[in-house]
Amino acid sequence: MALGGHCRRQRGFLTSTKRGGGDVGKDHAVPQAMEPAAVGPPPWLRGGLVVGLLYGFLVGVSLLEAAIEAFGSGFQDGLIESVNTPLAGLCAGILTTVLVQSSSVSTATIVGLVGSGTLSVEAAVPMVMGANIGTTVTNTLASLGHVRRVDEFRRAFAGATVHDVFNVITVALLLPLELATGVLSRTATVLADVLVDAGIQGGKTSSPIKEAVGAPADAVTEAMSRVLSGLPLALVLATSALGLLFACLTFITRNMRQLVARRVEVAMNNVIGRGGGLMGIVVGLIVTVLVQSSSITTSILVPLLGAGVLTLANAFPITLGANVGTTVTALLASLAVDSSAGLVVALVHTLFNVAGILLIYPLPAVRRIPLEIARRLADQAVHHRSLIVAYIIGLFVILPVLGLVVF
Repeated sequence: MALGGHCRRQRGFLTSTKRGGGDVGKDHAVPQAMEPAAVGPPPWLRGGLVVGLLYGFLVGVSLLEAAIEAFGSGFQDGLIESVNTPLAGLCAGILTTVLVQSSSVSTATIVGLVGSGTLSVEAAVPMVMGANIGTTVTNTLASLGHVRRVDEFRRAFAGATVHDVFNVITVALLLPLELATGVLSRTATVLADVLVDAGIQGGKTSSPIKEAVGAPADAVTEAMSRVLSGLPLALVLATSALGLLFACLTFITRNMRQLVARRVEVAMNNVIGRGGGLMGIVVGLIVTVLVQSSSITTSILVPLLGAGVLTLANAFPITLGANVGTTVTALLASLAVDSSAGLVVALVHTLFNVAGILLIYPLPAVRRIPLEIARRLADQAVHHRSLIVAYIIGLFVILPVLGLVVF
């Protein structure tokens, strides 16, 4: 165990019993990663609400597909031309995810664009890779809460930026490989064909899920088309679709957080006791699937890292599991689109994150690279606070904007 002692619960706090040495030189009272379940609806009612919200989310994806069609071929051609290079697509994925503060929303939107035929799979692949980088801004910002306490901030910032570093390295390795060989998209196409043949995703044919989510979307589109047409119709449909996506994902996250709050805390403590590794990846994956937000999972780790309860090496695999867990949203979104190409993009997102883990995590020497870079970034951030602002704005805003303009 990283602290050489053990963690015990005391009056709503996690408290380290080790004194002296290691990462923590004295007892630390660390706020729990997640608040206990609040008094409210019973679990069965929250569970039913989550199912209803998932249905609403899929309806939103179907409605977005209708909105894109309503914009017409001119809009679609213009969008394709604006991301007609892989680097432009990568930058668009980063910037979009930073702006909406959710890779789940951005990847679901990309799946909708591909499903409607507006984007090709080749153009969408760099965008979902960019979404992986853009989503890390949340936990990086969360680490700033420790900025007044030097040692805490060093640990917290390292824990936040290791997510950034890992995703940037993974993109640097896999994007050129994908462009040269198409290995991810080809593998995803094979898997998608298998799933379509098995009836899990209907492609162009009808399926119960598509019929169930398509009916209300068609009804809304028909009702709107009676009073609007052309660009106003497309704008209203797009605004309604994105609003529904945001609302459903927000409330899914809130309800799942209440349902699994205590289980998440227990799981994190178990990982601390077992030293991370494969168990950490599994916990990160499961927690992220349950709460439908990798940002929540990784942001939970920041205060634990800052207080020294969790080491950077033990938190790292949880972050990797969260990367894979967040791809479930795009897979769900693919169930609502007409084209199996949407499923291909969703599977590329999953394969990309799994491949990143397989390339970097198994070998200790390679695994240490993102850890060491994150530690050095944290050391520089402690001594040069202006670099913090430069890092966040540079990586998540300036570089993506320049990429869109130049490429």
